[in-house]
Amino acid sequence: MEGRVSPVGSSHSIPAAGVLFRGPVEPVVFLANFALVLQGPLTTQYLWHRFSTELGYNGTRHRGNCGNQSADPIMKEVETLTSHWTLYMNVGGFLVGLFWSTLLGAWSDRVGRRPLLVLSSLGLLVQVVVYIFVVQLQLHVGFFVLGRVLCALLGDFNGLLAASFASVADVSSNHSRTFRMALLEACIGVAGTLASLLGGHWLRAQGYANPFWLALALLIVMTLYAAFCFGETVKEPKSTRLFTLHHHRAIVKLYVVPDPEKSRKHIALYSLAIFVVITVHFGAQDILTLYELSTPLCWDSKLVGYGSAAQHLPYLTSLVGLKLLQYCLADTWVAEIGLSFNILGMVVFAFATTTPLMFTGYGLLFLSLVTTPIIRAKLSKLVGKSEQGALFSAVACVNSLAMLTASGIFNSLYPATLNFMKGFPFLLGAGLLFIPAILIGVLEKAYPSPEFQQFSQSS
Repeated sequence: MEGRVSPVGSSHSIPAAGVLFRGPVEPVVFLANFALVLQGPLTTQYLWHRFSTELGYNGTRHRGNCGNQSADPIMKEVETLTSHWTLYMNVGGFLVGLFWSTLLGAWSDRVGRRPLLVLSSLGLLVQVVVYIFVVQLQLHVGFFVLGRVLCALLGDFNGLLAASFASVADVSSNHSRTFRMALLEACIGVAGTLASLLGGHWLRAQGYANPFWLALALLIVMTLYAAFCFGETVKEPKSTRLFTLHHHRAIVKLYVVPDPEKSRKHIALYSLAIFVVITVHFGAQDILTLYELSTPLCWDSKLVGYGSAAQHLPYLTSLVGLKLLQYCLADTWVAEIGLSFNILGMVVFAFATTTPLMFTGYGLLFLSLVTTPIIRAKLSKLVGKSEQGALFSAVACVNSLAMLTASGIFNSLYPATLNFMKGFPFLLGAGLLFIPAILIGVLEKAYPSPEFQQFSQSS
């Protein structure tokens, strides 16, 4: 089986009582991200319209009437409130998820990936139910924060990703792992693209409520699939206590146990690299919809949907690009190319004042997402089979910390820089991306092929 991709749910999977068939993990990730992306821009636009109504702002975002509104103090207050409440939602999710996602990921190394997938699915389900109540009953927007906190208590999307990436690592060879990680991320991208295209049109046609109901239906299906159809990839699941410090100690050991020292240094530095990449990715994502809604772009919900679709398309184009570039380049240099295009895209966003220029920035991101699956694969090769859940739990923690940092920096910086340079946060993002570019290059130069034989997984 040298070089062959072992599908999730192959002979490595362990059947469980009540499981209808042993399916792969990709449908779980696809459905989860479809539901989340369907909600994301809708939530931002709902906040925008909710605050506009409450503050008496009746300005239009249509192109012909938008240009003279740049100095409108009410519009700026609407932008600031929307940005700040987005920050509150992300902080609420992070503060709870920082503890729980790390606990649950390491826990899955012993009990299996299915329990974490089911718990995280239930968390996403609870979140969308709360969102529906807010939209349908016009509840206080603070309930959005409550929905995020409840979701984080059950693992959130980061917990689901930790279990998903760990399950792929369980059954893939070292040779195929990078592409398998990219394939899983492509599921995220395809789902995001489809949800973005659907969400913008649906919002214009029927308002906010119905897209949230679709998200609820999809999450119900996803939860049932995770519970009864996913093929367990941990060979010998064992019962163990959830509330124990052993799970957190397993994560700490990844970074502090000095044997082998070189491997631990790589884990720390690659974790820093992925932290910066995710910070810039989610930071830009947090403000892009707001950036597009306001002057000078003044996009409507249809264009916002197209923009969100373009934002998720690199998940797919990066998968194709990764596969092609791997024939002639090492993974490290593929990652450097991806970072270069990401930097260019951020710079274009910073100066985009027209729709064509904005979509040019999106186009430059077509290889921007090859970096994260490469780093995840490199990290996965540095630990043993019994540490995959702990590792991807640590990556989930890094992901959560990056999202909090992104929200803190970008959502605070965006309203603060409206008066002198609206696109300044994107320039900051471009500058930050030089950090992982340098780290990855230095690691490859100093320590090529850092994966040690004792940590190698059988093909």
